Amino acid sequence: MSTTTQLSQFATDTMEGLSRPQKVMLSKYFYDAKGDAIFQQIMAMPEYYLTRSEMEIFQTQKDAIFNQVCPKGLPFNLIELGAGDGSKTKVLLKHFLKMGIDFTYYPVDISQNILDELVAMLKNEIPELDVHPLNMDYFEALKHMEQFTGRKNVTMFLGSNIGNFQVERLDRFLKKLQGYFKPNDKLLLGVDLKKDPDIILEAYNDKPGITASFNMNLLVRMNNELGADFDLNQFKHYAMYEPVTGEARSYVVSLVDQVVRFSELDFEVNFEKGECIHTEISRKYSVKNLNHLSEKCGFVTSANFFDSKQYYVNTMWEVV
Repeated sequence: MSTTTQLSQFATDTMEGLSRPQKVMLSKYFYDAKGDAIFQQIMAMPEYYLTRSEMEIFQTQKDAIFNQVCPKGLPFNLIELGAGDGSKTKVLLKHFLKMGIDFTYYPVDISQNILDELVAMLKNEIPELDVHPLNMDYFEALKHMEQFTGRKNVTMFLGSNIGNFQVERLDRFLKKLQGYFKPNDKLLLGVDLKKDPDIILEAYNDKPGITASFNMNLLVRMNNELGADFDLNQFKHYAMYEPVTGEARSYVVSLVDQVVRFSELDFEVNFEKGECIHTEISRKYSVKNLNHLSEKCGFVTSANFFDSKQYYVNTMWEVV
């Protein structure tokens, strides 16, 4: 995807989202080069348990995961949607290679910057790995999955990325994904579980303000790429968690009445004092929720892998 195409889509989505009665920005636009770097800081925060929990699962249960992924030792394609920096995935990649299995790794990510870093890291640490990066969003990746014929496909969607979908959109995404699956294909999902609300909220509202800087970087990106004139001192980060629905939500809140102009787009946005832009949702699930979701979308759960605190699950689904 060219930079021009990305910028055009960014501009279109920005104008559409900020023209709604409830202003909204798509969370995929967090991830420019600066956003990637801030998110790596977030993953290292003591409050952000998600990365550590999934890493623990991979480190301690990699044999059990391998037995689910490749029970017959046949070659397969490993497709990872939203691959990120690969810090957790490489635990599995190294183990699969150690087991002597023939597989090809297809990391998919909207950020070319993070893919470049991932490929460089893998070439340095696992030079024997066959890697084919795909710079596109999830739905574009689904179209490309049809070319992966002749082998079983194992698709991974880790890091609790399914939590970023609204319920209806997640249903559509999973049903569409299921439509590309062949018999014996697998789906490994990383899912954050419902737990003490305070533990969850701290992960999205840390005291040092790293998550706040990640959220506010959306405004910086609009300034840099779309000619906006957001004054960051006139906005603040706000996060909340609703334990019944399991929704952790992030917002950028306007502190004054103001008008933001986009010189590159001939576009302006009025903000009232206290008005907010909804920037991210991160939904948490119970095991019961997940079982219902898998059945509704045409899958069956074949295994669940939990961390020691039961904060997180990697759930393996197959086509019914």
